[in-house]
Amino acid sequence: MKFKTTHYHFDLLKDNDRLAVFFEAINDYNGNTTLAYDLGCGSGILSYFLNDKFDEIISLEMDDAAYICAKDNLSPFKNIDVINTDVLEYNFSKKADLIVCEMLDTAMIDEEEVPVLNYAKQFLKEDGKIIPQGIINTVELVNLERHYIHWDEGVNYEEYSKPIVYNEFNFLDEINPEFEADLTLKVDKPGIINGLKITSYTKLDDGIIAGPLPMLNPPLLIPLDEKSVKVNDLINVKLKYVMGNGIETIHTEYY
Repeated sequence: MKFKTTHYHFDLLKDNDRLAVFFEAINDYNGNTTLAYDLGCGSGILSYFLNDKFDEIISLEMDDAAYICAKDNLSPFKNIDVINTDVLEYNFSKKADLIVCEMLDTAMIDEEEVPVLNYAKQFLKEDGKIIPQGIINTVELVNLERHYIHWDEGVNYEEYSKPIVYNEFNFLDEINPEFEADLTLKVDKPGIINGLKITSYTKLDDGIIAGPLPMLNPPLLIPLDEKSVKVNDLINVKLKYVMGNGIETIHTEYY
């Protein structure tokens, strides 16, 4: 099937690995199949994957251009209703067996995944599921070439510690978007550090964990004050951000 897309969603569709892990997770879903919500459906590709499994699919998309594409792409399927709305303003009238919410960004800082799910999952049945199921975040010390917050998209940097998991959670749980943690990282080579690298791994279900992909959670590089380090130094860093409120909320400092 040929999909109409916006320029942004065309890039999403080109990331075959991203599509493959969501297709596999949807294909592996074995719960009830009365109703699914696709939140932030974009061009409608995940609703298309859901079509054969569910009696009814309600696909919500706030962006006008993406909505028009999804409405056209999914028009042959009578069990899919595409609605042009903000999820946080939609009047959910039915409880669903499954929520699909693919609006992921690294550590969910620059995407409204957390506020959207905290609101929408009250309309999930007691035994309902969410795809993706959760997220795992890691952090490591780096030396950055660019001293501002940016994503790892072909930029130069050098790693100075092994990654550690600093938080992980299940989307079925209530999540506080205001994140704060005190991190201790062990230096594994001498030199100069001036930043952190955050990497997010997406847990689609119990059997599928996807690493960073071109259009799914590229690592995020965050500056720190420059510090000279030697092997086995323990570096203590405070990391704060608000999930869903953008990279402007990121704050780091040594302690």
